[in-house]
Amino acid sequence: MENQEKQSTTLVTMMPSPGMGHLIPMIEFAKRLTHHHNSIAVHFIIPSDGLPSAAQTTVLRSLPAAISHTFLPPISLSDLPLDTKIEPLISLTVVRSLPSLSNTLASLSSSGHRVAALVVDLFGTDAFDVADDLGIPSYVYYPSTTMALSFSFYLPELDQAVQGEYKDLIEPIQIPGCVPVYGRDLTDPVQDRNNEAYKYLLHHSNRFRRAAGIIENSFYELEPGAINELQRAESGRPPLYPVGPLVNVENGRTGDKDHECLRWLDDQPHGSVLFVCFGSGGTLSSAQVDELALGLEKSKQRFLWVMRSPNNKVANASYFNAKSQANPFDFLPEGFVERTKGRGLVVPSWAPQAQVLAHDSIGGFLTHCGWNSILESVVNGVPLIAWPLYAEQKMNAVLVTEDAKVALRPKISENGLVEREEIANVVKCLMEGEEGKKVCHRMKVLKEAATRTLGKNGASTKNIMELANKWKSQTSL
Repeated sequence: MENQEKQSTTLVTMMPSPGMGHLIPMIEFAKRLTHHHNSIAVHFIIPSDGLPSAAQTTVLRSLPAAISHTFLPPISLSDLPLDTKIEPLISLTVVRSLPSLSNTLASLSSSGHRVAALVVDLFGTDAFDVADDLGIPSYVYYPSTTMALSFSFYLPELDQAVQGEYKDLIEPIQIPGCVPVYGRDLTDPVQDRNNEAYKYLLHHSNRFRRAAGIIENSFYELEPGAINELQRAESGRPPLYPVGPLVNVENGRTGDKDHECLRWLDDQPHGSVLFVCFGSGGTLSSAQVDELALGLEKSKQRFLWVMRSPNNKVANASYFNAKSQANPFDFLPEGFVERTKGRGLVVPSWAPQAQVLAHDSIGGFLTHCGWNSILESVVNGVPLIAWPLYAEQKMNAVLVTEDAKVALRPKISENGLVEREEIANVVKCLMEGEEGKKVCHRMKVLKEAATRTLGKNGASTKNIMELANKWKSQTSL
C-alpha cells in the first residue's frame, strides 16, 4: 500500500544554492506547488560548506509534510583565497556537492519514487549533468528579476561584442525587452571581467539554454517588456513560466505579534512610517550610517530602522550571518535616539519584515532592492526608496525607478556617500510630496495586479498548474 502511494505521488527535487536569499524564494514556490497539487511532493537537497544554520533548520522544519529535505555532507572551501567572491564560493559549493547530489537522487529514485524534475537556481546549473545522467529533466528557478534573467541570456553575446569593461562604456546597454542600463549599474560579478565571479556568471548564463524550462519569480504587469521578450517562440530559449510574486504572505498576517517594533507600529498613524532595512545581508559604512541617521532626523518623518553594525569594507558583510557582530547603537550619532524618540524606532539586527510591510502604519520602504524585499513591497502596495548595495541590486533599482516607476532613488555625492540633505529630501518627497503620491498610486495598481495573478484564474496559478501537469505526466510514462 505504501509503495502504491509513493508511485501515485510525483516527486520534484529542488536544490537551492547557499544563502537564505536563494532558499526562501524556492520554498515559497514549493509551498504553492504542493498546496494546489496534493499529488506532488517536494524534496529539498541542500549543499553547504558547513553545518546547517539555525535559520535554515527553523524554516525547513516549519514546512508542510509534503515538503521534505536532505542536507548534503558539507564540502570544504579551505583551498580558496580569502578574497574569493560570493559567486565562485556558491558555485563551487554546488560543484563539489555533485557526487552527493547524484547519490541522493539515485537513492530517492530507488526508494519507490520516480523523480519528475530537478529544480536548481541560477548558480546550480552544473547539476544539469547529474540530472541528465539519471534521466531527470532540469529546470532553473530564477529568484530575481526577469530583467536580470534577460541579461543572463544576453551576456554571452555581449561578452563577444564588447572589449574592455562594461562599466567604462559611455552608452547604456540595451538588454532585450528592458529599459537601457549603464554598465556601472549591471550586476556586481560583471564589473570586473578578469575576476572569477564574472567567469562563473558567464558559465551559468551559457548553460541556461539547456534547461527544460525557466521558472521566474515575477509577473507580467511588473515586467511586461522582459517577459514578452523571453516568451517569444522564435527565441530558441527554454519555456518561461512567470510564477511570481511568490513571497511569504502568511508571515505578514500571522507570526510573532509581540515583537517590539510591531507594538510600536500599532501606535503610529496610518501610512505614516518609513521602514528602513537593508535586507539580511546589507551593511553600510560608519560615515554612511551617520548620514542616514541625520537625514532621517532632518526629514521629520516617522521611521522604523533595522540597523546593523557598520562595515567600512564590504556592503554584504552579513550575507551569511544576519546578526550584527557589535552593538549597532554604539555607532549612531550622539543623542540621535533621544532626539527622535517617539517619532523613530531603531531595532538592532533584525525585524519581522513581512509583518512590518503588511502593517497599516507603513507608508514607504527604504530598501537595498533585494528582489524578495521588492516583491514583498509590491504585494503590500508599499512605495520604495531605492538604495542598492551589492549583487544585482543596482539593476533592480533601475527597474523599480525607471521602468515600473514605483520608487525614488537618492543621488550619491562626489564623496561616495548619500548625504543627509539628500536623504531628508527624498524621504519627505516619498512620504509627503507630489512625486511620492504618484509613486504610491503606481504601487497600488501593481498590488492589485499581483493579487489577480496569484488568484484562482491568475497567470501565476495557471503557470504553476502547467508545470504540475507536465511533471505528473513525467511520472506516468
